[in-house]
Amino acid sequence: MAAPEFVPTAAVPAAKAYSSPPQRDGGWKADRPGEVVGAEGQPVGPALGSHGPDQGYVWKIARRFEGKLHLEDGEHEADALAGCCSVALRRASLFSRAPVVHDLQLALALFGFTDTKPAADLIEWRRERFAELSHTTQHYFEGRALVGLVPEATLRMTPQQVAALPWRERLGL
Repeated sequence: MAAPEFVPTAAVPAAKAYSSPPQRDGGWKADRPGEVVGAEGQPVGPALGSHGPDQGYVWKIARRFEGKLHLEDGEHEADALAGCCSVALRRASLFSRAPVVHDLQLALALFGFTDTKPAADLIEWRRERFAELSHTTQHYFEGRALVGLVPEATLRMTPQQVAALPWRERLGL
């Protein structure tokens, strides 16, 4: 049924505006099972890794380096990127931020994957430590051991500073 002519109608109906929810009594408390509370922050220990925000982004960065690494016989790009991404994530977590391209550049320079002619003893050293690292479910602890070899002082350098050092000094060997 149509409305009578004398009933006024709005040309445009009023839009619903935001209204805040009613205030809750009492405060909020971090008591959920997965909540990180206290001064100690994230737990630290064997196999717990290095915590940081948006760590999956390192794989998007890693795609920029596909096909550009200097690999030798017996080395695989997927293994090199897996190990270097882990080192890059540790560096990013030292600065309490998400990974950036400089973290991965440092890791690749650290192990000589960006060198045009890496030293023969470096190639032998990295071939053994990077073998099968792309298979993280079977070789997680080998990847963690590789990350643990890198001194924190080296991770705080720039990629150019790391590339300028002899490879044994980079790793504190």
